[in-house]
Amino acid sequence: MKQVHGREVVVVRRGGAPHGTTQNSGSDVFEADVLVSDDPDRAVLVHVADCVPLLIADRRTGVVAAAHAGWRGTAAGVANAAVDSLGREWGSHSEDLVAAIGPSIGPCCYEVGTDVVDMFAAAGHPRPLIDRWFQMRQPLHGESKRPSLRLDLPGANRDQLILAGVPEAQIHVAGLCTATV
Repeated sequence: MKQVHGREVVVVRRGGAPHGTTQNSGSDVFEADVLVSDDPDRAVLVHVADCVPLLIADRRTGVVAAAHAGWRGTAAGVANAAVDSLGREWGSHSEDLVAAIGPSIGPCCYEVGTDVVDMFAAAGHPRPLIDRWFQMRQPLHGESKRPSLRLDLPGANRDQLILAGVPEAQIHVAGLCTATV
């Protein structure tokens, strides 16, 4: 799977070949950011540096998902795409899902521009959530820096999982910032 900062999904069924909506022509590589599977003999994973790794499992059926959630994928609703694909492919119910949000860049360090806020707004995210996910950091007394806009990428993905129906108590956030560890 070639990660492309979106919400496309690759499905891996037990004993079957992977399938998805965007495959490079003449190649077995899919362009996607979500991998879902019911095959216990295959590992699902995503590569991240500062982006958010989302791992989701259905306690009832045993199916799993791994999603790569950078700011573009988060704006596009990649967490929701993962939850939806588990439901569509295997009948998972969001209340049966358990999710882990791994280490990623935290709101302490993730400076973004107003263009990123505009992308979240254009994607249809409600203004109160956008205001929660983006915070203005004022410079410390004596600093000559301008105020900076910070994005809470793990928090945005947590909220999107909750909106997708995953119970908040079943979402576990590592809370580790990859820029400071």
